[in-house]
Amino acid sequence: MIKLIGTMDSPYVRRVAISLGLYGVEFESQPLSVFSAFEAFSRINPAVKAPTLVLDNGIRLMDSSLILNYFEAQASHQRKLLPVASDALAADLQTLGFILAACEKAVQNVYEHKLRPEEKQHSTWIERITLQLLAACKEWNALLAARAHSDVPDQVAVSSTVVWTFIQARIPQVVNAGDFETIQSVAEFFEAQAVFKQHHFK
Repeated sequence: MIKLIGTMDSPYVRRVAISLGLYGVEFESQPLSVFSAFEAFSRINPAVKAPTLVLDNGIRLMDSSLILNYFEAQASHQRKLLPVASDALAADLQTLGFILAACEKAVQNVYEHKLRPEEKQHSTWIERITLQLLAACKEWNALLAARAHSDVPDQVAVSSTVVWTFIQARIPQVVNAGDFETIQSVAEFFEAQAVFKQHHFK
């Protein structure tokens, strides 16, 4: 069986897990931490990058977007999470770009505040990544607001929800939920759905 390596406190791992559920792909979750289980993780993937997905034939895929590209290409029309039409696809990829940019800067922000000793934190760098994070959230919120709402989750909905939940769980003091009401609304709606609850943030 396919194995997904990584913990659900990673928005990238959770993004893949929920998407696989929506694709109808069965998998085994192996919640190894890149920190506390470094050696065990390295025996599967020496790069120790989460998520890592191990296919039945032993091929290892990493990076959430590359993993999802693989399954999106094989998904039936009814299960695809991205549109096929070029203009609609470009619009969704634009939104996903800002979501993933926000995710990257949020993770950097968490690492700076949670992992690096205070005396070694670089204030100029923190200010820069925070500005980038908030700018990405502003674009993300505006693009979501202009988008037609659907009760059926697609990749924009999945990524929006898991990244926002991560941000609000880890750095709510940096990104005020009240400033991004559309993102907050989308995340609240989809977190109530079964597949999101099954692979919940931990």
